[in-house]
Amino acid sequence: MSKQKRQPTKYSKSSLSAQEYQNFAKTKEPKRSLLKNCIVSFLIGGAICCIGQGITELYMHFFHMSKEQAANPTVATLILIAVILTACGVYDKFAQFAGAGSAVPVTGFANSVCSAAIEHRSEGLVLGVGSNMFKLAGSVIVFGTVAAFFVGIAYIVLGIGGH
Repeated sequence: MSKQKRQPTKYSKSSLSAQEYQNFAKTKEPKRSLLKNCIVSFLIGGAICCIGQGITELYMHFFHMSKEQAANPTVATLILIAVILTACGVYDKFAQFAGAGSAVPVTGFANSVCSAAIEHRSEGLVLGVGSNMFKLAGSVIVFGTVAAFFVGIAYIVLGIGGH
């Protein structure tokens, strides 16, 4: 009895080269409207910023804070809202629709940290949550810290902003 080799089907991944597979995958990918995505992202990002402005106004009105004093609790409130919505599974569905509009404000940053923490919670608090929580957001934190350092050095050297 001779064994016959099975011929791979026309679209099995093993029968295609990497380039052919990429081309095949592009044919199956849903078409996206760039203009529509840009408009939706702009509107959603703007709406999140308007909500943030509304929260600032509430802090200023009810707690008699100045605009500068209301800024920090506003950011903390937006982060808290994003974390709660992420934990409930709502933010990710919202982000699918909103695109970059939900990723750019501070709420997107909070979502990325919270999502990683939730994903790795089964591995424990230190090795799971603690070590994986900032994988995505860590580069943003490092870049922000380093950029702030160099901007501070530039201010000192140029004598800008001193008292």
